[in-house]
Amino acid sequence: MIKGTFPVEPFKDLDTPFYYYDIDLLQKTLQIVRSELCKYGYHCHYAIKANANPRILKIIAENGLGADCVSGGEIKAALDAGFPAGKIVFAGVGKADWEINLGLDNHIACFNVESLPELRILNDLAAAKGKTATIAFRVNPNVDAHTHVKITTGLTENKFGINTGMLPLLFDELSNMKNVRFTGIHFHIGSQITDLSAFQHLCICFNEIQDDLEAKGIVLQHINFGGGLGIDYYHPNHISIPDFENYFAVFHKLVRQRDGQQVHFELGRSIVGQCGALISKALYVKEGEVKKFAILDAGFTELIRPAMYDAYHRMENITSDEDVEVYDVVGPICESSDIFGKDVELNKVRRNDLIALRSAGGYGETMASQYNCRPLPKSYFSDAIV
Repeated sequence: MIKGTFPVEPFKDLDTPFYYYDIDLLQKTLQIVRSELCKYGYHCHYAIKANANPRILKIIAENGLGADCVSGGEIKAALDAGFPAGKIVFAGVGKADWEINLGLDNHIACFNVESLPELRILNDLAAAKGKTATIAFRVNPNVDAHTHVKITTGLTENKFGINTGMLPLLFDELSNMKNVRFTGIHFHIGSQITDLSAFQHLCICFNEIQDDLEAKGIVLQHINFGGGLGIDYYHPNHISIPDFENYFAVFHKLVRQRDGQQVHFELGRSIVGQCGALISKALYVKEGEVKKFAILDAGFTELIRPAMYDAYHRMENITSDEDVEVYDVVGPICESSDIFGKDVELNKVRRNDLIALRSAGGYGETMASQYNCRPLPKSYFSDAIV
């Protein structure tokens, strides 16, 4: 079995489970993202929900990206990590007043508005402060992202955004508001999208929306196409960096961009997903009548994606070169859904072997919980491990 390269000896002195981040891979990924953005003059805001580790955020901020936030806590994390307020955008279907006020007080770049009631509240809160909020409308283009139902966000039936048929009503109200300034529209059709045709459909849909708005005298200063580009969970050793080149080329080829118009993106998982791994220790190997279980000290409290989304993560026994055997890999949580994978091929597992769950840099540590009163996992970095 081909395995990733991990500093196994230092790992043996660390309490498991923990997250391990390959900083070199993160920097290489960011370098490619920056290069592709520069080709077309595009802008990118890192989606903090994918991974909010302070060290990871600081590195991304130092690379010049902005921040895409979906809560007041994420706005604070972005500011603390060094993201300029002028590069922070704020989305979310349920923005609380204190979160909106935090954005207003820090003069963030844009509020991505998702409903008429939110637009009204935002105008009122900005007026109370004597400020003007820069806004975009998050529009549902009704594009099928061909991804898991729980991470599809751009259909008319989703809770997010504004259906195109409701836009005239919002623009009517907007015309009477003095404390919001409309600059563009925002999309986000889903996450972990590996079929680029979904983005092609988004571009075509956008062109139609823009033509319709311009016919009504509405000019878009910027377009935000969100994120959603997926990673290869099956081959992290061979495909460690997503195909950013073809991803951005889709938009360059198909979007009818107007002169002076800015194009923005909100990438998250595709930037951080492959640089992170969850390192866990085998507690027991339990042999049943028809199954063999590798029971780890990590569970869905540390990595919930398999339990929540039926997600696949490649697993590697990084301390064994023995023959491959087949296991159901499970955690210690008192729930039957605490299963990382069934019929997983691993080099023979013995007690205290270290198991790496790969491609866990996105929606891993950031979704960890303290269910069963378990402590949150620590994190370690390739450039600081001893």
